[in-house]
Amino acid sequence: MKNLWEVLARQRDYRLVLSAGLISLTGDWILRIGLAYHVYALTGSTLASGGLLLASFLPLVVLGSLAGVFVDRWDRRRTMIFTNLAHAFVLLPLLVVRDDSTIWVIYLVVLAQSCLQQFFRPAEQSLVPLLVEPRQLVTANALNSQTSDVARLVGAALGGVLAAIGGLPLLALVDAATYLIAMALLIGVRHRPEPLQLERAGGLRPAVLKVKAEWIEGLRICVGGPAMRLVFVFGLVTGVGEGAMSTLFAPFVSAELGGDGTAYGLITSSQAIGGIVGGLVAAAVGSRFSAAKMWGYGAVVFGLIDLAMFCYPLFWNSLAPAFVCMVLVGLPGAFLIAGSMTVIQRLTDDASRGRVFGALFAAEGVALLVGIAVAGVLGDVVGIIPVLVVQGLGFVAGGIVVLGRLRILEPAPVEALTP
Repeated sequence: MKNLWEVLARQRDYRLVLSAGLISLTGDWILRIGLAYHVYALTGSTLASGGLLLASFLPLVVLGSLAGVFVDRWDRRRTMIFTNLAHAFVLLPLLVVRDDSTIWVIYLVVLAQSCLQQFFRPAEQSLVPLLVEPRQLVTANALNSQTSDVARLVGAALGGVLAAIGGLPLLALVDAATYLIAMALLIGVRHRPEPLQLERAGGLRPAVLKVKAEWIEGLRICVGGPAMRLVFVFGLVTGVGEGAMSTLFAPFVSAELGGDGTAYGLITSSQAIGGIVGGLVAAAVGSRFSAAKMWGYGAVVFGLIDLAMFCYPLFWNSLAPAFVCMVLVGLPGAFLIAGSMTVIQRLTDDASRGRVFGALFAAEGVALLVGIAVAGVLGDVVGIIPVLVVQGLGFVAGGIVVLGRLRILEPAPVEALTP
């Protein structure tokens, strides 16, 4: 708890970044839930609703890796300020949406927001290590992961209410306001990086070639050593599993547990509650443990709890264990995220961190889409439970591999190398 208090009370810049992220993420969830409701209300089409998912994922796959090049070239704080301001402006076209004839405006807005997010996320993950002490990094990453669960819980609840009260215009204005508040908080961050000396390219073609060279260099960094290769393989394997989970969890609740829409919503929300508690625990005690061990053990326990949840309907017809499992999985999930993010940040230097995170997010996006597609086919062919079991096994196997490669994931301290 002492380390948690030190990070929140003494690291002013980190506190501002954390608060900005929480506020803007809450706005994102408000809009996301409201948009899903509004699009279906306008069109009555599940295909139209699925278009929102495509519009949000496409930039992650296409732009994510390249965006990291610019994140490494630009001031991360200014990048985050600009993207928040741009987010607020691109929401304004939603004010003109009245019926299904203007549904294309919603897709364009979601597409534009996702493009901006590809610059914001790597910038945020690259900035965090510069705002806290090295020993506080695990705690900071645990708190970061917790904000998404808090935002999800609050924003999802508000999104449906605001959609019913004021429709799409109110959703757009509220989300825009959260971005402007987040931007104001980021302006207050005092950290200033050393000026980056970039070689002048001398024209458009040389500039493009320079960006291409930096992009290729970033990809080489991502696969240039066994530690980073392990990071990416873990992300690909678990990303496919998460795609399968997102596709098949609603059918799992309905067909295997006998639950209705309300049960599905409550079970899904309970994961956010577990994530909040788990994030607090990880933030409070995480600094006492090896980041790689947190990642490995977190993944193994996360996978085992998922396996228990997916398999118990074979022997027991009840919804209660699903609620318990979704709450319990929050603790190892928080350890997994905090540990893996800390390992990645320590394996990379500030000059390349944006490219690494951009490439990692893009790779996970591709894996997620593969998982969605494969689960949609195999769910009908081999059944829902067998596919979901593979998801749990992926985390268990990935965690075991991480624990077996601790030496490459956590290089020995400098003191240990001196005679």
